[in-house]
Amino acid sequence: MIGQMAPLNTMEIGFVGFYLGVLLLIGLAGWRSRKANTLQDFYLGGNSTGLWVLLLTLYATQYSGNTLFGFTGKTYRVGFSWSVSIQFMTAIVVVYLTFAPRLFALSRQHCFITPADYLQHRFKTPALSLTASLVMILAIGNFLLAQMMAMGKAVEGLFEADPWWAYFSGVVFLAAIIVIYETLGGFRAVAWTDAIQGSILMLGFGALIMLIFQRFGAIDKATALLAKSAPSTLQAPDAAGVREWISYLLIVGIGGALYPQAVQRIYCARNARTLRLSLMIMVFLPLITTSVSLVAGIMGRAYLPGLSLEQTDSLLTIMCREVQQQSLLGRWVVVVLFAAILAAIMSTADSILLSISSMLTKDVYAPWIRQDASEADLMKVGKICAWLFITAGAAGAILLRGTTLVTLLDRKLDLLIQLSPAFILGLWWNRLQGNAVLAGLLVGITISLTLAFMGYGKLYGIHAGIYGLTGNLGVAVVWSFLATPRERDVNQTGVD
Repeated sequence: MIGQMAPLNTMEIGFVGFYLGVLLLIGLAGWRSRKANTLQDFYLGGNSTGLWVLLLTLYATQYSGNTLFGFTGKTYRVGFSWSVSIQFMTAIVVVYLTFAPRLFALSRQHCFITPADYLQHRFKTPALSLTASLVMILAIGNFLLAQMMAMGKAVEGLFEADPWWAYFSGVVFLAAIIVIYETLGGFRAVAWTDAIQGSILMLGFGALIMLIFQRFGAIDKATALLAKSAPSTLQAPDAAGVREWISYLLIVGIGGALYPQAVQRIYCARNARTLRLSLMIMVFLPLITTSVSLVAGIMGRAYLPGLSLEQTDSLLTIMCREVQQQSLLGRWVVVVLFAAILAAIMSTADSILLSISSMLTKDVYAPWIRQDASEADLMKVGKICAWLFITAGAAGAILLRGTTLVTLLDRKLDLLIQLSPAFILGLWWNRLQGNAVLAGLLVGITISLTLAFMGYGKLYGIHAGIYGLTGNLGVAVVWSFLATPRERDVNQTGVD
């Protein structure tokens, strides 16, 4: 991707290096700001995150660097119909509003740390809590691998060194920075770095869109060109396209809201008002970020026609090179943008790593391996898990260089959406039973992965995860209606 940009000079590399050094200092500041050596303080920052930090950490976590590249390339290939990306990123926030306020209230009453803490409180079914945690770890574990591969590709080609060595160095060096500031400062370090990274992301993309307009002109001119050269990019979706739009709204809107790192950010809000205001502002942020990718894709299709399929996934990089060649200002805007892309990748990676270490420690190690472990012991285990997991991720990213990501990576939302009956329906319907949710979850996962591995990731324009969720809900609801009165009594005590 980045290999088509001009290599950075010494001063520009120094700017990026200064930015990375600041992240380590923030990790140290997070360590000095700790109030207690507890899981609650380390993984949730003592539940005291204010409005702007909460807003920016949600924003930085929601957008990953490779997602931004993917959206730009997709727009180049299909045209204005990919404006659905703005809608499904907004749908994530709409789904948050269906369950986040109620989940926050419960988390404050019962001191939840991980998503499974809510599940155990609500359903009192240990097998469900463990299964859900493993599903989440599996889904976002591959996502972490994707971010680490993206970090290597971001560094590759920026130096005169051998591309393989640059990729290797990028993966190892950036992974080390993430795990150091995270294990030092925990959630505070992650949230504070996310706040900086989110700000850089907004600044970088704001500057990029202005220079794209300066380089190519207004978007109405690009649209007029496309009307002649590629009229299909201007067409409204047909019936199949409409089904695909609806499917995207559901799969991304529901699945994206159930990332474990997103659920934990609901827990960490200072109060209900802070959470509500941050979500209200979040509704508008896709217009700042996703629309930039949309405009860049349209401009690229109009003025840089004929790109191969592989080149379309690097379109944002090609646009950056065009901006680099304009002026000294353009070159420095691209440096800031590169830092923004790096920030998007790292902010997603650090949030995933923190969530994985918390779930491995609190949901797997503590209840199933060592029930008598103290808070201090669990803190050590959590930090060891973070180092082991990121080491394994770095090794995997290096070994998989030059290959596409594993198939399961594309299925992460198909998996996460299967948790929606537990987290959304379970908050509002007292009769929903733990064993029913577990059975539905297993059915939904089986349907989703079977369809995907048979080559039906989308069937009639509908994602495999939607079919899985249909079976999942059917099993969970019917089973709950058929539950005995004794089973209902056990589960109904879980909703306050």
